[in-house]
Amino acid sequence: MDRRQQRRAAHGHKQFAPGRVATPWLALLAGPLSYGIAAPALLLDDLAQTLGIGEKGATAGVTAYGWGIALGTPLLAALLARRGVRAVLTVSAALLVAGTLVLVLVPSLPAMMAGAAVQALGSAGLTVTAMKLADSARQMGVVAASLAVVGATGPLTGALVADISTWQAALALPLLAVLAVPAARRGTTAPDAVPASFDPIGMALLAMLVTAAVLIPHRPLVAAPATAALLLLLIAWINFRPDGFLPAAVARNGRFLAASALAFALGVMNFALLYAAPTLLQRLAGWDSTRSGIVLLAPYLLGGFCSAFLVAASVRVSRRVAVAALLATGAAAPLLAATTTAAAPLLAATTTAVLLLLAAMTLASLSASTGQGVLALHATGVVSASHRAEALGLFNLAYLLSVAFGPAIALMLSHPTA
Repeated sequence: MDRRQQRRAAHGHKQFAPGRVATPWLALLAGPLSYGIAAPALLLDDLAQTLGIGEKGATAGVTAYGWGIALGTPLLAALLARRGVRAVLTVSAALLVAGTLVLVLVPSLPAMMAGAAVQALGSAGLTVTAMKLADSARQMGVVAASLAVVGATGPLTGALVADISTWQAALALPLLAVLAVPAARRGTTAPDAVPASFDPIGMALLAMLVTAAVLIPHRPLVAAPATAALLLLLIAWINFRPDGFLPAAVARNGRFLAASALAFALGVMNFALLYAAPTLLQRLAGWDSTRSGIVLLAPYLLGGFCSAFLVAASVRVSRRVAVAALLATGAAAPLLAATTTAAAPLLAATTTAVLLLLAAMTLASLSASTGQGVLALHATGVVSASHRAEALGLFNLAYLLSVAFGPAIALMLSHPTA
C-alpha cells in the first residue's frame, strides 16, 4: 500500500473500483434529478392557476417528487446490489420515461403527483448508479457538483422552458438523464452484483417509513407518531433479519448514521432557502420571479462549482476538520438569512439586504452540495465493500428526504396560514 492509499485509509475513505464510465457521462446521468427539485420553484403560481389547486396543492407535486426520490434511492440501490448496474439502468430509464409521459400528457393534480413520483423513482436510480460508478473523490465531486449546478440553473431554466413551451415541458427536464444511459451501459462490463435473498417485509417497512416521514410537514399530528412506530418496527425487523433489505452492518454503523443525519440537515436548510428565495427577494426588493431566478444563478452556481473542488480536496484533511467546516457553513446560512430578513427595515439600503441574503444562499448551496459528496465518501468508507451499494442508497435517502421537507418548510414560513 503506497502513501496515498495509507492516507485515504486513515481518513476512512474507501478505495473505489477502477473507473469504467467517463466523468461527463456520470454528471449527465445524475444531474438532471435536480431539475425535478428546482425547476418548479418559479412555476408554483402557474401550476396553481392552471390546475385551480392553490399554491399548497402545487407544492404537493414537489413533495411527491421528494417522496419518489427518497423511496426510490434505497429500492433501486438494493436492486443495484443484487442485479447490477445494467438492470438498474434499464428499470430506472423506463420509470423516468413513464413518469414524464404522465406529467406531460395528463394536466391534473393526481396525474402530476403520480407522474412526479414515478419520474423521481427513475431519477433516483440513475443518480445512485452514477455515485456507485464514481471511481474517485474527483468523480464523486463532479457528480455532487452536477446535482448542485443543475439545481442552481433549475428555477430559471424551468421558467424559460415554460415561457417558450408549457409548464409540462419544464417538468420533463429530468428526462435528459436518459441520454447518458447508453454510455453507462457500455462502460459496465464486469459482473457487479451480489446475489441475495429477497426481503419483502423489510422493503415494505422502509417504504412505509419513508412515506410517513415525507408527510410530517403536512400532517404532523398523524405522520410523526406513525414515523416513530414504523421506525421501531424496522429496528426490530433488522434485529430479526440482519442480512435483509436493510443490512444491520449499515444500519447500526454510528459513523454512517452521523454522516447521513448531517447530510439531511444540510439538505433541508438548502432546499428551504431555495424555495423561500423568490418570496424573500420579492419582499426585500420587489423583484418578479424571472429576475429572482436570474439573480439566484450566482450563489447556487458558485456553490455548485466550488463543491467539485472541495470534495476532491477533502481526502487531504481529516474527517473531523471536514465535518466541522460543513457544520459551521451550514449553521451560518440560515442564521444569516433569518437575521437579514428580520433586520431588513433597519438596513440603510435594499442592496445591502439583498447581498446578505445572497451570501446566505451561497453558504447554503456550498455546504449542501459539498456535504453530499464529502459525506457520501465518509458514509461508504465506513462499511464493507459488499454493502457499498446499500450504503449509498440509504445515505442518499437521508439527503433526498430533505427535498420533501425543505419546500414545505419554506411554504409554512412564508405563508403561515397556507
